[in-house]
Amino acid sequence: MSSAVVVGSGPNGLAGAVHLAMHGLDVRVLEAEPTIGGGCRSSVEDLPGLLVDECSAFHPFAAASPYLSGLGLEEHGLRWREPDVQLVHPLDGGRAAALWRDEARTASGLGPDGPAWDRLIGRAARSFGTLVEDILGPLVAVPRHPFALARFGLDAVLPATLSARRWRTDEARALFGGIAAHAFAPLDSPFTSSVAIVLAAAAHTVGWPVAEGGSGAITAALAARLARFGGSIETGRRVEDVRELDGADVVLLDVTPSAAARILGDRLPPRVAASYRRFRHGPAAYRVDFAVEGGIPWASELARRAGTVHVGGTLEEIAEAEAATARGRMPARPFVLVGQQYLADPGRSRDGVHPVWAYAHVPHAFAGDATEALVGQIERFAPGFRRTVRATAVRGPAALEAHNANYVGGDIGAGANTGLQLLARPRLTPDPYATGAPGVYLCSASTPPGAGTHGMGGYRAASAALRWLARR
Repeated sequence: MSSAVVVGSGPNGLAGAVHLAMHGLDVRVLEAEPTIGGGCRSSVEDLPGLLVDECSAFHPFAAASPYLSGLGLEEHGLRWREPDVQLVHPLDGGRAAALWRDEARTASGLGPDGPAWDRLIGRAARSFGTLVEDILGPLVAVPRHPFALARFGLDAVLPATLSARRWRTDEARALFGGIAAHAFAPLDSPFTSSVAIVLAAAAHTVGWPVAEGGSGAITAALAARLARFGGSIETGRRVEDVRELDGADVVLLDVTPSAAARILGDRLPPRVAASYRRFRHGPAAYRVDFAVEGGIPWASELARRAGTVHVGGTLEEIAEAEAATARGRMPARPFVLVGQQYLADPGRSRDGVHPVWAYAHVPHAFAGDATEALVGQIERFAPGFRRTVRATAVRGPAALEAHNANYVGGDIGAGANTGLQLLARPRLTPDPYATGAPGVYLCSASTPPGAGTHGMGGYRAASAALRWLARR
């Protein structure tokens, strides 16, 4: 029996481990932290009694993943739950734009901008089932659905600020801009429209669901699937040198390129080592979790029903904040994402007090205190919010990195989404998972298709490793 070691137990590492185990390999997963999951963990430690997702919270890509969706994780307790409204973007004066699961309802709510929404987002949603196979893979590969991808690409290549010109109302423009801001990049950068189109189309197709019992339920289900095929996991096991893994036929590294270069040392070809060391990280997240009595008093009634709320004001305000963040300057009014997972999964709350998950976009490795700026943004659209808060838990960029080494400088996307790196991460090559060291493959969110709980990086890296074993 061939053997494999997977370093890191995030969704990609576990997905890769499952794929290898299902093909008959003896698989061990080594995780440095005391608990598995990487960015897909949940706990009651930060806000005692309330279940909080530690990073990833809403999972359109997990629900849409061609690999995860076919693993039968429901057999291991995974249950998806959706809020009444997928996303709301509030504006001053109680106005708001809503993203519903129903694309027609979303377009109708946007009034005169509804037809333009349908032409862009609705069209992508209607072909999402074919698009997702190419979107969740290397963009430099030969596409499986070239015509659908080409139609998508004509819209996707544009900066979000340019695409938003097709809408006239503040509501539609802000809704699109807030979704595009998930790129952690200036909204006038090429391809930022792609993020908004894909995420909005996913909302209309599979929703933005949460995992019942917290995001950790996803990785727990993957771990159970791995155990069914004989795989094992060791926690508290940090790998510093690839020589610790000698004897394994295959190694998957669910780590950043710089960590891979350090672990592999002189086994890494010099040109690959140089590429890995040039890999750039993007802006950071600044996390604040709240225990809120009675829920957030949003001025918009729709926001009180939404799983996700984007807090940033108009498109122009968001673009200004994201540009400042990318330049290393902390904006006075940062873009803030608010998660109200308890609306879909009430078991996370206790006695009328609810866990609210939030993070602001801040500069890379930001060392200041952004708590008041984050709270002020929520208070702006939910007057009286401060009076409802019973407890808080804060994790700035340094604390995020300490909790998950892949979040270098607080970059929860595991790599900047700008320039060539957006198209070819971690380096320009036909096989972005191969490290050049025989039998060793990179599978983290620093590889295609990037961040998200989809497991596709792990699956594709494991598939490459299996092909290498077959050739050998």
